[in-house]
Amino acid sequence: MEKTKLQWHPGFSAALKMTLESEKECLEIHEEFQLSKKPLQIDILIVKKLKETTIKKSIAKLFRDHNIIEYKAPDDYLSINDFYKVYGYACIYQSDTDRVKEVDPETLTLTFVCSHYPREMLKHLKQVRGIHVEKHGPGIYYLKGDPIPMQLLIVKELSKAENYWLQILRTDLKAGPEIRELMTNYEKNKKSKDCVAVMNLIARANWKQMEVEKKMCDALKELFADELKEADERGREQLLAEQVEKKLQKKKSISEIADELETDEQTIRMIIGKIG
Repeated sequence: MEKTKLQWHPGFSAALKMTLESEKECLEIHEEFQLSKKPLQIDILIVKKLKETTIKKSIAKLFRDHNIIEYKAPDDYLSINDFYKVYGYACIYQSDTDRVKEVDPETLTLTFVCSHYPREMLKHLKQVRGIHVEKHGPGIYYLKGDPIPMQLLIVKELSKAENYWLQILRTDLKAGPEIRELMTNYEKNKKSKDCVAVMNLIARANWKQMEVEKKMCDALKELFADELKEADERGREQLLAEQVEKKLQKKKSISEIADELETDEQTIRMIIGKIG
């Protein structure tokens, strides 16, 4: 008989079903159950390149060799389910390797980043898992009592001096000094693609506050040059459509309207088509 690798899992599943046959009324067995509807994906993984180096940044002092980060947007909340999902990611990350302990469990850390203090999640962790919170600086909370070192970062509480671009990732920026400070810092770093990406996001998330500034600065105009051009074109098109509509009401012909508005007849026909 040819020697091949035996497939034990299907056999185990069948044997388990037979063993639990008498309990089938109260048990439901799923084989090769899909854990998630989409591929498992860690938000951010930070791997320490120089293992003996001491990290100076306060938000990274907890870091070891392999650091998993979960980020929640300003309008999202960190839930109990999120905790167990990310904790599960850490276990999968450690175990899904070619060699045993290729990733040493003692070199893992978890970081949860959010805008709202997750009271319900922390209450659950304390009551069920014996994990308690210790504050280690502005916006930095260590979750103590688990083999895996963990920390919670509250974005709006982080030190502006040390974590400016993280703590500014908000939707509640204040018009005036805060917006102007943002624009100044952008001007200093606008050659950085990362800075442009962050600024683009912040500006869109705080557009009303930006507009309160009577005179939009050159940096913002430069950043949103395409959007401003498009908005300007839409404004001109709307004005032209209103003028065409008024002249139609006066029984003007297409050629007369085109002549009076100093444009071509094809454009006038397109506008008439749009306004019906």
